[in-house]
Amino acid sequence: MTTIDLVRVSKAYPGSKTPAVSDISFQVKEGEVLALLGPSGSGKTTLLRLIAGLEKPDAGTLFLEEREMCRPGHFVPPENRAIGMVFQDYALFPHLTVAKNVSFGLMRLSKSAQDKKVKEILSIVELSTFRDRYPHELSGGQQQRVALARALAPDPIVVLLDEPFSNLDPDMRNQMRADVSEILQKTGRTAVLVTHDHEEAFAMADKIVLLNEGRLEQQGTPEAVYHTPVNPFVADFVGQADFISGVVEQDRIETVIGALQNNSKFPSGTEVSVMIRPDDIDLVPNPAGTATVWGRQFRGSENLYTLRLSSGEIVHSSQHSLDVYPNQVKVDIRLKLTHTVVFEKMALNRPSS
Repeated sequence: MTTIDLVRVSKAYPGSKTPAVSDISFQVKEGEVLALLGPSGSGKTTLLRLIAGLEKPDAGTLFLEEREMCRPGHFVPPENRAIGMVFQDYALFPHLTVAKNVSFGLMRLSKSAQDKKVKEILSIVELSTFRDRYPHELSGGQQQRVALARALAPDPIVVLLDEPFSNLDPDMRNQMRADVSEILQKTGRTAVLVTHDHEEAFAMADKIVLLNEGRLEQQGTPEAVYHTPVNPFVADFVGQADFISGVVEQDRIETVIGALQNNSKFPSGTEVSVMIRPDDIDLVPNPAGTATVWGRQFRGSENLYTLRLSSGEIVHSSQHSLDVYPNQVKVDIRLKLTHTVVFEKMALNRPSS
């Protein structure tokens, strides 16, 4: 079943010169985790609020489990949408215990049914022994789990998570990503995650919708978005990307680092830019090499090298942490490209569309 279906949805705020979101369409299947990914101001939170019913679209249609939520002259309010929300600041009630926070959305149930549901949900989020504590007695990660438990307790159609890990330190953030993913998998809930962090989106999402300035740039699996970006903006946003110049010559692309396979539709003679990612490059020491080591960043499990090509172009290479090359040493580049991602050269200087 399709849980969420947006069809050509647009929203503009009064006084704004451009729409917050423009002509957005996507679907989320039952049990999927969708990441709304993009920079600040790209429209992520606006889309989340439109799904929740906290905003009304100017155009387009939204369906939840094939039930129409909005169209001109028709609007289902948020309290009737069966939506669970996890906010950036958790929004827990400080004067209520963990159990009371979780049961807040269960008032329609009998006391015994509430107690049963709270016990079940706290067991899933592994907080059973914390039921009588107050939010200020919990760590940030524990508060996050309480917020998720409260969102899950009423059995919502979809859980919406608005940058839920931004207040956590890096180590806790990584752990909570894994924990929340496991909880969503256990419960089988459909979820929409708002984030500006591509690593977070890759770690948690089955599908990504990448936004920029209110437009949908690309949607697909994390692997598809990373390996086959549709434009330079996407390529650069979802991971470090370098671009080297090339010229199409029938079935190959001639570049300063050699001939690459041409799987593009550009005709011969077209000047192009080829995307190269750090994990695409291996280094081989060679005093007569075609590249020079320009710098090294030690990142624990890897070294990230900055390389200057004979053309003056800069690329980067990720190597094992024990593979150390001094600055100014000459190296040859060995590419591990399984496919070539190519853009028309002028596209790098144009706004993405």
